[in-house]
Amino acid sequence: MSSTQKDQHGARSQRSQEADKHHRRKREKKHTCDECGKEFTVKASLKQHQVIHSGVKAYSCDQCGKKFAFKDKLKLHQFIHTGEKPFSCDLCGKSFSTKGYLKQHQLIHSGVKAYSCDQCGRAFTFSSSLQSHLVTHSGIKAYSCDECGKGFSLKASLKRHQVIHTGERPFSCDLCGMSFSLKGHLKQHQLIHSGVKAYSCDQCGRAFTHSNSLHSHLVTHSGIKAYSCDECGKDFTGKAELKRHQVIHTGERPFSCDLCGMSFSLKGHLKQHQLIHSGVKAYSCDQCGRAFTHSNSLQSHLVTHSGIKAYSCDECGKDFTGKAELKRHQVIHTGERPFSCDLCGKCFSWKESLKQHQLIHSGVKAYSCDQCGRAFTHGSYLQNHLVTHSGIKAYSCDICGKTFSQRGSRNTHLRIHTRHDVYCCEQCGKFFATNAHLQQHMFNHTEGRPYKCDLCEKTFKAPHNLRQHQQIHTRKRLNKCS
Repeated sequence: MSSTQKDQHGARSQRSQEADKHHRRKREKKHTCDECGKEFTVKASLKQHQVIHSGVKAYSCDQCGKKFAFKDKLKLHQFIHTGEKPFSCDLCGKSFSTKGYLKQHQLIHSGVKAYSCDQCGRAFTFSSSLQSHLVTHSGIKAYSCDECGKGFSLKASLKRHQVIHTGERPFSCDLCGMSFSLKGHLKQHQLIHSGVKAYSCDQCGRAFTHSNSLHSHLVTHSGIKAYSCDECGKDFTGKAELKRHQVIHTGERPFSCDLCGMSFSLKGHLKQHQLIHSGVKAYSCDQCGRAFTHSNSLQSHLVTHSGIKAYSCDECGKDFTGKAELKRHQVIHTGERPFSCDLCGKCFSWKESLKQHQLIHSGVKAYSCDQCGRAFTHGSYLQNHLVTHSGIKAYSCDICGKTFSQRGSRNTHLRIHTRHDVYCCEQCGKFFATNAHLQQHMFNHTEGRPYKCDLCEKTFKAPHNLRQHQQIHTRKRLNKCS
């Protein structure tokens, strides 16, 4: 390179450096707001900002009259009235009125939490969430409840709390009827019905509907069990798990169902139970169409279609699709029935079976047939009964060809042909498929008629004959009313 070329190159390099300096100077925040001290690189941005301090709101909404300092803010507001949400999330289907809101929302799915608290290390997706969180460390509780005086560091926390006193739940789910005090809670709940599980665990692949459920789950992989029970010393990964466990020791069940009287230790368990009475089955199987009240019941059912039977019995080698099924089966071998009914002494292998049985004594029949009005203690009994109205008899006896609407009825009938577990009357030698049928028959051999009708004093040998007779009085009353 000649000296002339070197000089030219040097001059160009110097000009480039000068241009960079000029560009940097240009990008410097030289325009400062006198009111709040905020700095801007462009004077126009400062002027736009100063409108906030002036209090001038030149743009008003035609629908509700609300005023705004900026035109773009008015446009955003107007979406409330139109209800238009053209931007939807590919991962969870949630829709938004602006592209900016959608982008903000998508950060949640990315899992990136760029804003962390210096005091406790907790990380957040949005800076606004961090700012709200920092207030909790200050100890300042500027918002207090007028009803009970409880203080809160955030206005949103106070609003959430106030619902306890009003009891208002204006937001209800169209699918299952469950109601909520806040719109946000309803939206969170509706994700359960969507079946979308956008939050998955990197370690085991398990997916969750809500991010907080994923975070709770991640603790299980850490192996840290920071919460221990004072009564028995058992350790737990989460506070919620510990609380659920502690109920075992207290035996407290403060939440009871208005329909059947069944009581629960947790409000969440009561809500789950109440769905059974609603009759709503929002979770259906794509393969066979069977519907379920709870999502976990559907998940358990789906395993049956896979054909995988991962759980086998050590005693007889029989395989099962689920752990719960195996446990239920194992009772056959042990014969253990530790749960007994205080009223009739009947014993059960499972606590749930005892609870189901106790409903019989309560006399509550919360499940009624729309077609004939007959009521049942359990939902499963109603489902079995409904088949009788359909007229469909899908189960037939291979030996005599007799058809039945229910599999259980067919199986009971088969005992007559096989003489397996058949019950015989000692007085006349007649055979019966079930002990209940034998007991019913035995009334024919008794001379007494201990069952009397309260309305006409007619007497009967068996209770079922009395019940049948009482229907005559019921029909007469209905005819009079009509």
